Amino acid sequence: MQESPALGQVILGYSPVTNRERAVVATRLTVFPERPDASPDAAELLAVLDEVWPAESATSQPLRLAPRPLDPATVAQRAGPRPQLLLNLAGEGLLRAAMEAAPGPQLMIEVPAFMVGHAANRPLLERLHGAGSVLLIKGRPLAPLPPELLELFSHSIVDVAEDRRSGPAAVGFTRTITTVQAGCRTTADFDAAFQRGAVAVLGWPLDDAAPGPSGRASVPSDVNAVMALINGVEQERPVAELEAVLKRDPTLAFRLMRYLNSPAFGLTVEINSFGHALMLLGYQRLKRWLALLLVSSAKGANARPLMHATVRRGMLLEELAREQGDAEMRGELFICGVFSLLDQLLQQPFAELLPNMPVPERVQQALRGEGGPYLPYLELVKAIEQEAVFDIRERAEALMLGMATVNRAVLMALRAARKLDG
Repeated sequence: MQESPALGQVILGYSPVTNRERAVVATRLTVFPERPDASPDAAELLAVLDEVWPAESATSQPLRLAPRPLDPATVAQRAGPRPQLLLNLAGEGLLRAAMEAAPGPQLMIEVPAFMVGHAANRPLLERLHGAGSVLLIKGRPLAPLPPELLELFSHSIVDVAEDRRSGPAAVGFTRTITTVQAGCRTTADFDAAFQRGAVAVLGWPLDDAAPGPSGRASVPSDVNAVMALINGVEQERPVAELEAVLKRDPTLAFRLMRYLNSPAFGLTVEINSFGHALMLLGYQRLKRWLALLLVSSAKGANARPLMHATVRRGMLLEELAREQGDAEMRGELFICGVFSLLDQLLQQPFAELLPNMPVPERVQQALRGEGGPYLPYLELVKAIEQEAVFDIRERAEALMLGMATVNRAVLMALRAARKLDG
């Protein structure tokens, strides 16, 4: 990724865009000016984002947010790539500058309702809409919008705390417009949003109650198999012994090969056996991908946003330590992030899980919330996920990380995770 002064002028946070099937269909990136009195270079920022979400990589599949019916001419005009990034620019000046810079078709853009109501902004909105940009109106307008202005927007974003709907119609508009619900923090929030007619949700279901004692003497069999592999890799057991574990679970072997052959590895040859993977990657590098395989063992649609979070947590923690940590620290932080939601994914408390997991004590400290050198990094990632600008700044400063370093790590991690998803 190119070095850009723009990365030192902003503070970034991110969250998923999740549809009714609980599939994450896009990323919402929130951008705050680093200083209220500063004007970040919007064009340069968009150029950096284009490296992470290039226009040519936008999926040709529908975004699956069930947009309102469009006339045939509009459908023809908007055929082609679908956006993967929802851009939430905090600050009227930054947002207007970004819109004037003609963002690419891989971006969706949030526009606050108060800006939509300003007559001076209408030509700009019409120009973006005509160029194929996907616009979302954020918040409730003070007065009903004329139909010709409302037609410029695909969806409205309504915070759960401000949603007074009892059904799918969005009160305050002159016609029905589909709703993307923001501010959801629990599985119950997700369920309620979709019951009210939302087509997608912004936010993480991370505030569910922590699981209590499960009463189970052991973890599920597929989880136990992955843990056995991780233990074997940790102890550098012979290849034949590790392959024997995989042979007992063909589904597990298939999932592992799919991970290892994903674009995230960038390998020039196809891996066709565990032994081949070990020869190419080595024990420690393979261990990190077994950790991803472990969190993917969670069952149920509601686990998808959590699995999405764990992959990004692991990659972001690793990136944050890249400039000031050695390979061992980076690897342990990756495991810390990937395992940080394992209790929710498997519905077993860490008190039951950790004795079966071969992780270092400083990783266990962070997972239990008991301090140690890795907990401050994990708290920074949580602040980034919650798009909490003051907490991001405070926790970055505590770790003596500049915002350019943090933002670069965020974008590098999101790009790497996209390759793995692909």
